[in-house]
Order: sequence, then structure tokens, then C-alpha cells
Amino acid sequence: MDESPHILVVDDHREIRDALGKYLTRQGYRVTVAESAVAARRVLAAAAIDLAVIDIMMPGEDGLSLTRDLRSKGDLPVILLTAVAEETDRIVGLELGADDYVTKPFNPRELLARIKAVLRRAQSLPPQRPAAGGESGQGGGERLRFAQWVLDFDRRELLRGDGTVVPLSTGEFLLLAVFLRHPRRVLSRDQLLDLTRGRAAQPFDRAVDNQISRLRRKIEADPKRPELIVTHWGGGYAFAADVVPADQAPAERTPS
Repeated sequence: MDESPHILVVDDHREIRDALGKYLTRQGYRVTVAESAVAARRVLAAAAIDLAVIDIMMPGEDGLSLTRDLRSKGDLPVILLTAVAEETDRIVGLELGADDYVTKPFNPRELLARIKAVLRRAQSLPPQRPAAGGESGQGGGERLRFAQWVLDFDRRELLRGDGTVVPLSTGEFLLLAVFLRHPRRVLSRDQLLDLTRGRAAQPFDRAVDNQISRLRRKIEADPKRPELIVTHWGGGYAFAADVVPADQAPAERTPS
């Protein structure tokens, strides 16, 4: 049985997707190509895909919409193909959860390097907890409860037990979302940067520590003695509270 990673290439330009398919096949990958988001979903329903390469600009449903849908249902790694002028789309794509992007025109070897890096990161990360609301992702969007807080993913709002909204920056929201989807797992700074910022992260970037400090000031009873976001010296950080769907009563357990 062939255990090589299975790559899905989604691009409406036949010459691009066929050329990429042949190149990646020569590099030892299994490759399936799709000309649209509709065709991509058919492939995903029928085959186990390890990573998707998705063009942003496609007629009908675009790559951003497809990425948003994929991210709402799981953690399949995604690399976006973008045009030089699509700076806003690249940023939106990363915020939606894309793992990386490559700007057209590109050298296939650059894409290959990105694929290898994203697959390595994906294999090193703990499994992501399933989204609330079942497989359909419908029913009002994902809302997760921890301690006396609720995070609304659709609205990107953090709510206290009394319903008061606590504002979050984009970075704080992305970081908290990662913690809630990987509760009680030690995540290194590199893993947190990969999950929240992708290629925007720079070597020796300490932005994670700054974001965690700000997040602690908002959710911890005593930020100087945190009980929710716990530091593991030499290892990273872990979210030490139980996380449940917002419509489920929280467990009677004190964070450790």
C-alpha cells in the first residue's frame, strides 16, 4: 500500500493543475487534481487527503470560501496560491487558517519546500479537537466554554458569564482559539506561531509571549499566577482548563 502523502491540487487553470500534478507525482507524492471547489469536495469525500493546494482566484466559489469551509470541519493543511496583487486575500487566507501561501508565478521547487514544511508541522502537532455543532458546522456557529468564559468563533467575541463582551485583538483571538482546540496539550512557541501566524512568523519571534501576557490579563483571575494558560518551562504553554461546547455545562473541575 502506498503510504506517501496524498496532495489535492485545486486550480481552474488546467495547465497549472496538470503541471503541478505531474511535478509532485515525480517527487513521490500521490496527487489528485480538481478544477473547482465543487470538484474538490467530491475528492475530499472519496479520498483521504493529507494536504490541499488551493488557488484563491477561481470562478464560482473561490479558494478563500473553500478554505473557510475546510477549516470549519477539520484541520486539513492548506497552502494557498495567490497572485502578486492579492495582498489582502493572502492576509484573509492566513486568518481563515491557511497554513501557508505561494505567490504566482512561482518555482515548483518553492511550492515543494512549502509542502514539505507544512506536512512536517502538521505531523508534529497534537490532534485538533472536533468543532462544536457536529459535522455539518451549522446551528449557530462554534461556541466553546471554559471556566466562566465563552468564545464565539463566528463573532470572534469573548463573553463573561454575565454576557459581557471582552474585546480581543485578532492575534489574541487566534491564540485563544488554538488553545481551546488543543486543551491540556503543551504547545511550543514554534507550534503556536505556526498555528496562529504561519509565514508571518519570524525567527526568534517573541510575539507569542506578548500575546499570552495580554490574554492572561483578560481571562485570568490573577494574571501573575495563571491557572488557565500555564507555562511549561523549556516546553511552551498549555491550556489547563476543560473545554466544552457552550451549550454543555462545564465540568466541575478546578484548573490545575
